[in-house]
This record gives sequence, C-alpha cells and structure tokens, in this order.
Amino acid sequence: MGQSSCSASSGANGSVGARGLLFVLIAVVAGGCSKPQGPPPRGPSHVTVITTSAHDTPVFLEFVAQTQSSRQVNIQARVNGFLDKRVYTEGSMVKEGQVLFLMDKTPFQAQLDGAKAALQRQQAAMKVAQQNLDRTKPLVQLNALSQKDLDDATGQFEQAAAAVEQSKAQVESAQLNLSYATITTPVSGISSYAQEADGTYLSPSNSQLTTVAVLSPMWVNFSISENVVQTMRDNVEKGLLKPAPEGQYEVEIVLVDGTIFSERGHITFTQPEYNSNTGTFLVRASFANSKELLRPNQYVRARVHGAIRPKAILVPQRAIQQGAKGSFVWIVDKENKVQERPVTVGPWHGDEWFITEGVQTGEQVVVDGALALGAGAQVQTAPYTSKPATSELPAPPAQSTKAAAPPAR
Repeated sequence: MGQSSCSASSGANGSVGARGLLFVLIAVVAGGCSKPQGPPPRGPSHVTVITTSAHDTPVFLEFVAQTQSSRQVNIQARVNGFLDKRVYTEGSMVKEGQVLFLMDKTPFQAQLDGAKAALQRQQAAMKVAQQNLDRTKPLVQLNALSQKDLDDATGQFEQAAAAVEQSKAQVESAQLNLSYATITTPVSGISSYAQEADGTYLSPSNSQLTTVAVLSPMWVNFSISENVVQTMRDNVEKGLLKPAPEGQYEVEIVLVDGTIFSERGHITFTQPEYNSNTGTFLVRASFANSKELLRPNQYVRARVHGAIRPKAILVPQRAIQQGAKGSFVWIVDKENKVQERPVTVGPWHGDEWFITEGVQTGEQVVVDGALALGAGAQVQTAPYTSKPATSELPAPPAQSTKAAAPPAR
C-alpha cells in the first residue's frame, strides 16, 4: 500500500507535487543557510556618579570605654562596736551628711562620761595648785618661805594644768568616738548595698559597710594604643590630619542602644606612660552628667572629636572596587567612557571612604552600576543621591581608628 500511494502521488498530480517539493526544499535550504541573528547592539550602561570635591572634614576616633565615678567613697566604721541598724534604702540616692548606719552608742557614751569626770577632777586639782602657788609667791618675797617652796608650788601647778589639758583631749576623743557611732555619707551620690547585717560586731577586719558613688561629674576611661598614636603622628606629618587646637578634644558617648548621649565631655587626663602589658595609655574624659543617666562601670563607646582632615576627598563606600592589584574606581571621562583608576583609600567616614591618592577634584566617580562595566565602556550618567543619615550610627570598622587621635601628653 505504501508503493501504490507513491504511485498515485506521482500520477496525475505529479507536476504539482514536484513543484511543491521544490518550494519546500528551497525554503529548507534558505533557512539552513541563513546566518543566525545575534542580540541587538547594547546601549550605554546607566550609572550614578559623584563629582569629587576637596574640603576640610571633621573626623573622630572611636574607642570602647567604661564609665567611672569621679569620687567613689567607701563608707566604713571608724570605731569598734556593734552595728545597731541601717537607716537608708540600699541603691537609693543619698545626700551629703545623710545618716546611713547607727552603731550602739552606750559604750561610747560611757567613755565620754568618764572622760568628763576625769576632766573635772583634774580641773579641781589645778585650782588647788593655783591657790597654793598664789599663797607661796608673797611669802617667798617676805623670806618667810624659801625659793624651793616656790619652785615646788610652781611645778605642782604646771603638772595640774597639763593634766587638765590631757583630760580635755580625752573628752574630745570620747566625743569623736560617740559621733562616729552615727555613720553618715560625706558626698552625695548613689548608694550601694549594705555589706554587714544589723547586729554585727564591727572591727578593722569588717569595717566597710557600703559605698557611695558620685554621679556628677562622671568619668569615662578608654585606652589608646601605640599604633594609633603613631598613625596619627604620621598623618599629621604628611598633612593628612590636622589635630585639635591646643589639644582641646571633645568626647561624645554612644550608648549601648546606639543613641548619642545628650552631653559632651572633655579630656581631663592622659596617662603619661604606656602600659607595659597592653601597649596602651589611659585617657579620661569628664562629663557633667547633669541628669545622672550615666552610672559607674557602664560600657559605652567614646568618640573623640576635634581633628580635621584638610582638603579631603570622600566617595561612597560602594564606589570602591577590589581587583587583583588592589582598590580601584571607575572614572567617567569627557566622552562618557569609563576608565579604571587605582586608588589609595584611607579610613571610613560614616558611609564614605577617604581617598588619599588616585582621584582629583572635579572628576566623576561611578557609584552605582559599576559591576557590569569594562574599560572604555560607554555609560549614561545620573547624579548620585546619598541617603539621609540616621540617628543610630553603626560602629565604624577598625580602619576608622586611623582617623584621629589625641596626642600623648
């Protein structure tokens, strides 16, 4: 049946079938020989650019810091005796002169009464000696008594007068001991817990009762490494950094939640020598802490402000690319073509990066769209718009420690 079917096709309609087959073969050959169509020509890449400019830029240095009370006083018993009771609320704010503890006053009152009685006895003895001396002097002048009698009377009076002074000192000492039984705070601040329970016998071995920490002013301590100080000095010598005038650096605090403390402090002390174990030296800043929000031993981040990078060029961080030979940026020329430019970068500054070498003022640097570029690529540019800064700033990376540092003093 297959053969008869072929015969029928090549029969009466043979000429039509041949022409149809010819057209099909021509179409197949034409389709097979035609060249494949490639993708349409690619247009210029769309990129955002920033036009660089040089200007003096304030910079800061950030450190891990810890708060410290400017005056933390140990409240201690100054006499031996039984602790009667605690009369303050642990952890509360206390005022200067406020009573914190009371000791049993009975033995101290007894000592005071005995000292006063001894003083009265000595005063009476001195009065008798004074009267005896007064009677002896005229009798000696009349030669009724000898000079030795006058000397003896004088000596007895002076001994009695000295005994009176000694008794007065004992009375004063007893009065002090009695006053020490009422334990007060010499400063205003935040109180700690009571370290001894009521009824405890207090002696030199357990005399400390609590502590009171002054909250205003508050100190903030941090350490600066020798490497950071040397980097700062090198930057100053190269003209990349201008230190604060007369070393007047301001210190800003970043709290644990990333918010900025409302007050700024100033550096009031720098350790004159390095720590032999850590290679750092201590720096202390003082804060008014008027609202008493800072508490002792609180971890914060301290930002030291005051240094300036003169005529600095900044570009957004994502404009910096990394290649086999290091950091580079894409520069857009006058023909809207990009060229790869090696650069030397400095520390971070917020969301930007300092460029120390490789970029000149007025050049256009590609910020967005750089990943798809190649040397000589044609681009279509649009101005880069930076995002508004947020109130919570991220902690800068380790490179930012090269921005500025207060000089060692």
